[in-house]
Amino acid sequence: MSMQHAELPKSEFPEQTADLLEKPESRLKEMWESLCEDKAALTGLFVILFLVLVALFGPLIMPYDPNLSNMTKSFIWPNSEHWFGTDQLGRDIFSRVIAGTRISLTVGLSAVAISLTIGVVLGSIAGYRGGKVDTVIMRFMDMMLAIPSILLAIAFMAALGKGLDKAVIAIGFVSIPEYARIVRGCILSVKENDYVQAARVIGNKSSRIIFKHILPNVLSSIVVRATLGISTAVLDTAALGFLGLGVQPPAAEWGDMLGRARGFVFTAPYTLIFPGIAITLTVLAFNLLGDGLRDALDPKLRKN
Repeated sequence: MSMQHAELPKSEFPEQTADLLEKPESRLKEMWESLCEDKAALTGLFVILFLVLVALFGPLIMPYDPNLSNMTKSFIWPNSEHWFGTDQLGRDIFSRVIAGTRISLTVGLSAVAISLTIGVVLGSIAGYRGGKVDTVIMRFMDMMLAIPSILLAIAFMAALGKGLDKAVIAIGFVSIPEYARIVRGCILSVKENDYVQAARVIGNKSSRIIFKHILPNVLSSIVVRATLGISTAVLDTAALGFLGLGVQPPAAEWGDMLGRARGFVFTAPYTLIFPGIAITLTVLAFNLLGDGLRDALDPKLRKN
């Protein structure tokens, strides 16, 4: 049986095998060239890089302490001294938007890291093992998907308590089913291919087959979903903050800023506009980059 696999003509290998044999440097170069041709994706990438720089060097460019209150300067409209104006407590909104960038990106990236890690493991086990293991894992994932993610996150926050670390855990946990289902579906579509069967025949362990021969071939779907997942996590963070369940005062968080400013929509609309723009730009940037990565990482779309 092993001889049959060894003598299999190269022309009968699936297209995925040729992609795996291609040098990583060549694949990365093709992906980057494809990404550069997509102006929308490139714009999203530049916006994300800008947000990362703001998050890293925010304390150096903040003109004021974002948590310092000064009631004598409350509700100052945007001017040369306070570019985005001040809120009801006299805090500089520009400084608070900058401080909120670090919090939103931290929660988004950390939550996706949690959900991605657990989801890939569960999806890999379910897709590769199949049978009762697959049924048990995926039925549990279906139960979680039956509940809207924001409601499930609120339930977790109610059980865990308020705070940044609790928000990361809650948002990360509710996103696990999406990654598990994606990974499971991808593994089911490739696990019977010849190169996987050959790896099994020569005695490779299941874990090695999954992580060396299967997951690299479905990496594009995982990367795209993770990129889009960050935008979802940012939205969920803002929603929890708006409801008062996320990051707690006096820390600056975009959703919390919106929640506390909603009573001044007519008297001081700028207190809502700038945090809202920050959320919109961040979510849009990650969505544009995710769409671009989907096209760049898909071999069929590259060939077209």
